[in-house]
Order: sequence, then structure tokens, then C-alpha cells
Amino acid sequence: MDYDLKIAGGTIVDGTGAPAFPGDVAVKDGVIVAVGVCPGTAARVIDASGAIVTPGFVDLHTHYDGQVSWDADLRPSVNHGVTTAILGNCGVGFAPVRPADHDCLIRLMEGVEDIPGVALAEGLKWNWESFPDYMAAIDFPHTIDFAVMVPHDPLRVYVMGERAVRGEAATPDDVAEMRRLVREAMEAGAFGFATGRSDTHRTSDGLCTPASEATVAELTGIAEALKGLDHGVLQAVSDFDLEKGPEEFEREFDIVETYAATAPDHPTSITLMERPLDPRQWRRIVARAEAAKQKGVTIRLQTAPRAVGVMVGFQCTFHPFMGHPSYKAIAHLPLDERVALLRDPATKARLLAETPDRMAADGSSVPPMVDKFLASVDFVSTMLFRLGESPDYEQPFEKSLYAEAQGRGVAPLEAIYDAMLAEDGRAMLYFPFANYVEFSLDNVLTMMRHPLALAGLSDGGAHVGTVCDASFTTFLLSYWARDRVKGERLGLEKAVNMLTGANAAHGGFTDRGIIAVGKRADLNVIDFDRLALKSPHMVKDLPAGGQRLLQDAVGYRATLVAGVPVIENDRLTGAKPGRLVRMGQAAA
Repeated sequence: MDYDLKIAGGTIVDGTGAPAFPGDVAVKDGVIVAVGVCPGTAARVIDASGAIVTPGFVDLHTHYDGQVSWDADLRPSVNHGVTTAILGNCGVGFAPVRPADHDCLIRLMEGVEDIPGVALAEGLKWNWESFPDYMAAIDFPHTIDFAVMVPHDPLRVYVMGERAVRGEAATPDDVAEMRRLVREAMEAGAFGFATGRSDTHRTSDGLCTPASEATVAELTGIAEALKGLDHGVLQAVSDFDLEKGPEEFEREFDIVETYAATAPDHPTSITLMERPLDPRQWRRIVARAEAAKQKGVTIRLQTAPRAVGVMVGFQCTFHPFMGHPSYKAIAHLPLDERVALLRDPATKARLLAETPDRMAADGSSVPPMVDKFLASVDFVSTMLFRLGESPDYEQPFEKSLYAEAQGRGVAPLEAIYDAMLAEDGRAMLYFPFANYVEFSLDNVLTMMRHPLALAGLSDGGAHVGTVCDASFTTFLLSYWARDRVKGERLGLEKAVNMLTGANAAHGGFTDRGIIAVGKRADLNVIDFDRLALKSPHMVKDLPAGGQRLLQDAVGYRATLVAGVPVIENDRLTGAKPGRLVRMGQAAA
């Protein structure tokens, strides 16, 4: 046979942004060896007639840092066309680590990323200490490829111990040691370095994250570890002191820009979203990033393709009744027992009449925004929606739970209560708390079209009791290139480029992200007319019976990693061709 595999008769969208064209893609030994006209025979032919053929998607922002150590499938990302995932974002992770600090890092991840601590405690094997040790421990066959960033929080705890947890400033010796360890990790093939500076991130004990107030001297001192290397990126998440006013915004952006400027040959990315407490802040972030670019400092803007929101329900981490005394008294019961009690008219009347307790008290991992949510549920109901079996992520006010309550002549809280009791208490409502201030995704489109934008923020593997945004890739392609009728679209070639070539180029991947001879055969064959998302659903498949949200997709005729199908007709094949990508080495 001339080829191991041929994808025949498809429309090729090559990831560069160039116009789509008809043709075949031929693969041998995991590499693309012919594109367009591919004469010759193949051991296997995948019929791509009526389908598009794209590069595999590169997801820059996931949190599989724990899951990757016990789960070879890496769902749900693999179900949404992702063939390469980047771990270690936002400065949280599990290496380097001393044995005495295992619980500390579990509480950190549990609080910041809503991953059940019991699942982490049972699932993590902790057969590592240094970051290179961690890389070696997770370098076993998976469905997809993945690369890892060095996260600031565990690094700081490893070097500073309790001083890091107390938020003390790093000494010059501390910074020098952190820089040495990052350099060691980078030389072992780490993807880059990530830090988290968000005021809303808390450990499960309610403490600020160890690196949240790191000084500019600490950040720049660590970033110097990337100098002289031919690979490596920097990443940061910050809310830019949202509630402290414009002067503090400028001070915080100055810190982030100085951090980014330390290694100017290595691009930095930050989070961009429209925050409801300051809906204009994202425009100031864009303006500062543009100004930095003029000075030779590259700060890319990771942008979500839809609202950043949470699922609200009696199975979920957060919902409007979690602070009500009558609900707290039964919260420990199995769902079916809770639902039976909540359906009692007397229980309903009592609960709806109560004032919720404060949830974000000292020592709690619940972010302060939850108390604002509970205290202003009538207002929040204006942005609570039913998603339906075919989820609609751009609904008008008229479809909100508030509007539904008005139509029924009941209080918004009662409408929410009734809606959450549907489907035997398993119904979930959608609360788009960011990127949706105007009940429209027009501002999201403006963000995505910006030349500094990157498709990101899926948080795959994180916030598992509240979101399933690992489906962002499927949504970006189906909604922005085909389905949107409420405004302009992106176009097919642009959407694919954002998911593939653009993200690969930012990360420094030279072997993937586009369909071309000599590139890895990381590919998707997608029935574009059928591509769609199903409603999120809760499953209990994490270690120790932990639960998480998953969201199925239809339309993935095949997803290939190094030429091996890992998805066929939307289902896992059982193949595990994916491995850790060591950047700067042959696999990059």
C-alpha cells in the first residue's frame, strides 16, 4: 500500500485561513504525505464526502493537570475535536511538590477550579516531586496529545513553604530558585510558565492563591528563565483589580506588561472577557494590549467564543437556594430524597420566604460573587435561561426566567424553583455571567476578530460541577461559521484557523495546526451540516464517585491523532496514540 490511510472526497479547510478546497489527505507513519490529488492505494480509506477535513484543534487553556495522571481518555476535550491540549493554566497544578504539601495543592485546585477534592485525593498517584518527574509520570498513552506549563502556585509553595501560603513576598534567593526550577522544566520540554492573579480565586479553605499578589520583581525574575530558549510562552489570568477603580487597573496592567516584556521573544496570553461589574473593562484591556504591541511586547488575548457562564441546578455546585436554611438542612441527602421534600408545598413556601445565609464567609472557597448572586436573585433571573436539548447560547431577555415569571404572574425565585425541579430535579439552567451584558454575543465577535485574539478559556477538566466549556471548540465552529442568525458570523475558514493554525503558531508548534505535507496527521473529519451540541449532563465517573458535567457532540465522523482514529462517528475508538509533547524537542 502507498499509504496507511486516505481521507477521500472531503472539503479541506487547512487551518491557515485560506479558502477551502476539495481534495484528499493521505497519511503514512502518522504524517501527512499528500494533500489534494492523492493517487495510490491505502490500507484504509475514510469517506469524507459531504464533510470538511480540518486540522485537529489545539486547546490552549485546560486544567487536566490531575485528571491526566489517571485518565487516558481526557474527556470531554477529545469529544470536541481537540487533538492537543495545554495544561497548567492560571498558575494552578500539582508540581513541583513536596510530600507534605499534597493536601495543600488539592485544596488549591478544589477551590480555584471546582474539582472535587476527594476525587483528586483518590486519583492522584503523587509519583513525582520535581516538574520533570511530573512530566515523566504523565507521559503514558492517552487519546490526545498534551503539553504542560509550569504553574506558579505549586512552584511558590515548593520553594517558600508556609511563607507562600501566607502571601509573603519572595526574597531574591526565592526568586532565583524559582527561576532555576522553571528553567529545568523548560529544558525538559515544558510548554511555558503560568501565573494567576485573580481576586476571585480561592483555595477550598477560602485563602488567596499563593501567587495572587506576587511582586513584579518575582514575576520578571521567573520569566527570565525563558530567555535564550527557542520555545516557551507566558500566561496570566487577572481580573485587573476589577472593583478598585481605573488607577488600580493601570497599576495591575503595568505589572502584567512588565512580566510579558521580560522575555519579548516569548508571547504572553491573558484572559479577555466582558465582566458585568465593569462592562467596559475589556475595551481598556484591548487598548493596553495594542499599546504594548506597539512597544514590541506581545500580549495575546484569550477569548471565549460564547458567554462565560455556569449551569445552575440541584446537582450543580452553585444554585440560588444553596444558602437558604431550609435547603442547607437537606443538602446532604441524595438528590431523589431532596426533590421529594422540595416538591412539598409547605417546604416550598417556607424556603421561598427565607433570606439566604452568607456563603462566602472567611474560610469558605465560595467566591464573593455567589453572595451577590443570592442577594439579587430577581435581577439574576433576567440572565437565567433554559438551554433545551439543542442548546441556545444566545437567547434574548424575553426567554429569561424573569420574563417567564412575569408571564406566569409569580416571583422570579418561584419560577427558578419550579424550573430546577423539572426532570426529577435534574434540570439545569444556564447563567451567562460574563460576555453577555447586552443579551448578545456581538461583543464576543468583536473580541474574536481582533488580531491579538486567541481562541481559549475552555477550562477543560475544571469547574466540573458548574460548566462544560470544553465544548467551546464545537460551538465556535458550528455557531460562528454556520448557525448564527442574530448577527454577523466569522466564516468557516476563520473559525477553523482560530481553532488550529493560530493557536498552534502561538504555542510554538511547528509540526501541527495546518494540513500540509510533512505535518502530523492530527485531523478532524466533520459532517459540518450535522455538527451540533447536546445538553450538558451530570455523570459520576471521577475517582471516589466524584461528579462532573459532560456535553456530547454529534458530527465528528472521525478525529485522528498521528493518523490513528480516536473518535469515529462521535464515539471513542479505544485507541491511545496521544502522548506528552516535550516542547523544543523532536515532537514540537
